[in-house]
Amino acid sequence: MKIEGTHTLKARREMVWRLLNDPQVIARCLPGCQKLEPQGENTYTATLTVGVASIRGTYAGTIRLTDLVPPTRYGIAFEGKGPQGFAKGTGAIVLEEQDAETIIHYSGDVQVGGPIAGVGQRMLQGTARMLAGQFFTALEAEIGALQKAETTGTPPIPPRHGIVLTLLRYVWARIRSFFRRK
Repeated sequence: MKIEGTHTLKARREMVWRLLNDPQVIARCLPGCQKLEPQGENTYTATLTVGVASIRGTYAGTIRLTDLVPPTRYGIAFEGKGPQGFAKGTGAIVLEEQDAETIIHYSGDVQVGGPIAGVGQRMLQGTARMLAGQFFTALEAEIGALQKAETTGTPPIPPRHGIVLTLLRYVWARIRSFFRRK
């Protein structure tokens, strides 16, 4: 299954790069992330709870960052498994700076197996797009908190990201995006 898309953030590329390489920020932003711990240079173990249609489960696995070219791009290799199946794949993140904004281009190739593979590619791709949207919405909140801290000269206070808050931010962002296009 192929996944790709773009997302624009109102922040300089260096700030986005720094946040995308901070395991604490990623753990807070990644929907369903219960744990993300460093296991060596650019390698992490992760535990996530994810649901697709009626199949919901907890997956444990590893994430490895490859081909880092700060602050423009890196690759990702991951694999995880749980009682509901497995997922493994590779991806790429490319950061493009335009004025004071950063456009994130992401792409990946994912293979899934087990009961979760029976859900169907369209459902899996829709869920992947939704999770990516929730991730970037949470990342926007992290950027806002960091920018506020830099402006006021105070230490940054990480925003809250519970499932309800992240979903509300995501829906609100989609509504704003819809009305901007008109």
